[in-house]
Amino acid sequence: MWQGASLWVLASEHDTSEVQPHAHHAIQITFSLQGGFELCSDGKCLTGPIAAVASDARHTFRGNGAVAFLFVAPESTAGIALTTTLFRHGPLARLDSPPASAALAALRQCFDDGEAGEALRELGQEVVAELARGAEAGRPDPRVLGMVDYAANQLEDRVTLPAAAAHINLSPSRARHLFVAHTGLPFKAYILWLRLERAVRLYADGASLTEAAHMAGFADSAHLSRTFRRTFGLPAAALRLAAN
Repeated sequence: MWQGASLWVLASEHDTSEVQPHAHHAIQITFSLQGGFELCSDGKCLTGPIAAVASDARHTFRGNGAVAFLFVAPESTAGIALTTTLFRHGPLARLDSPPASAALAALRQCFDDGEAGEALRELGQEVVAELARGAEAGRPDPRVLGMVDYAANQLEDRVTLPAAAAHINLSPSRARHLFVAHTGLPFKAYILWLRLERAVRLYADGASLTEAAHMAGFADSAHLSRTFRRTFGLPAAALRLAAN
């Protein structure tokens, strides 16, 4: 994981893995490392080897073999560029450009070589930058980023919209509208997303689910597990994180 993005690997113990309908805030780009996959959303289905799902789009996943998930925050500069480029015609998009094909080849090589940690993080950052290169993109609103940064530093405690609004010198009502306009989520829902990201990072770094849950502001590991399944359609234990 790194600022604004993360790279995960789903290595199923079974020949076929299925993920029930779910939605998450990050843009998801899926790469087939072995076998193939199918993504479905809004009555449309796409197969691999590379396909993307828009932020907050409800979708299903069916895969055969290992896949890599590249998650990108839609409010980041790269996320804005990817959204502008990929999702003009709906929440699903197939990627078949030379940069995407090169990224797939590099990810498959890393997977075959058993690479982890810093090597995969650097590769993930390169892939995000390359896929977003040349796209028309606006800049993230610094006030929204200020609210996100404030919240990210308060996750172990109670985070409120009035406090975040005061941090950027706006009224709560103005901050609420601004935040939804730029992220597509109410502030409270976004906090839950940040808590989930924090817990995943801690879990990837070796914390137990209980430790990760408490340090990210969840009531307990059961709360974290329910949120993870609702967001990603999988139990937390199903993922082997490819980068930490």
